[in-house]
Amino acid sequence: MNVVILTGRLTAEPELRYTQQNVPCTSFNLAVDRASKGDDADFPTIVAWRETAEFACKYLYKGSRIVVRGEIRTRTYPGSDGKNHKVTEVQADRIEFADSRPQGPFA
Repeated sequence: MNVVILTGRLTAEPELRYTQQNVPCTSFNLAVDRASKGDDADFPTIVAWRETAEFACKYLYKGSRIVVRGEIRTRTYPGSDGKNHKVTEVQADRIEFADSRPQGPFA
């Protein structure tokens, strides 16, 4: 089973893009604290499509604390150096606010 649930804060404003087929998408990094004590964190790339991408770009901002549910995806893409590169991302199927009250520019 490939299911991941992460709680963290956006490191930058999400930006809405469209594929050649006019499908909305966005990607952003999430600062996720590790379970161990200390200042260690991971910064996975979150990818969202369609309504999930539109929601993220409309309501989320840098510093938003959210919960992401999705699955791990690895893809290969050709680099400018002529070599194929692999990247592992979380493809989000659900994004929720983690704070009980609004914060940020819309509060």
